[in-house]
Amino acid sequence: MTIMVPVKQGQDIVVQIAKNFKDIDLNPAKLKKLVKAVCSRFKLSKATVSIAIVGDAEIRKLNKQFLNRNCPTDCLSFDLSDDADTSAISDLRIPIENRKLFELVVNAEMAVKEASLRGHSSEAELALYITHSLLHNLGFDDSQQAKAKKMHQTEDEILQQLGFRLVYNKKSKQSIADSGYKKTMR
Repeated sequence: MTIMVPVKQGQDIVVQIAKNFKDIDLNPAKLKKLVKAVCSRFKLSKATVSIAIVGDAEIRKLNKQFLNRNCPTDCLSFDLSDDADTSAISDLRIPIENRKLFELVVNAEMAVKEASLRGHSSEAELALYITHSLLHNLGFDDSQQAKAKKMHQTEDEILQQLGFRLVYNKKSKQSIADSGYKKTMR
């Protein structure tokens, strides 16, 4: 198990949260702490991370616009940095000197429904989506089974260390296939 690196004194991580979906209880300070902890863990000291918390309709539009998928999804992530090559981060050999600019879009409506099916808080489910999006921007890939397994283990490690408990690998009460959503993460 990897131990979470404490947030460094010189760390310059700006986290902006826009909540465009009202029917979810969340603690913005806790979510900001999550983002800063992930950045610290992967030695990212300068970043601006914007998080848009939206519902199904808004994320469906964005998913269609950017990925040509006409369905809601759990999260979308965009690296808007001038140097969008994240290989240095995924290798963890070269410290990141330039400021990164990440835009995360997470589906709170899906998080509420999925959390109910899986028996944990909607905030924990949303924290999973934020972590997943951020890990993609840090070079993680879940397109192959082995890489996905590593990514999801990392997500659960991070979430447990920050008090969200086991989220991704928790057994669900009902199959997501029965809920009508097309999932990209699970």
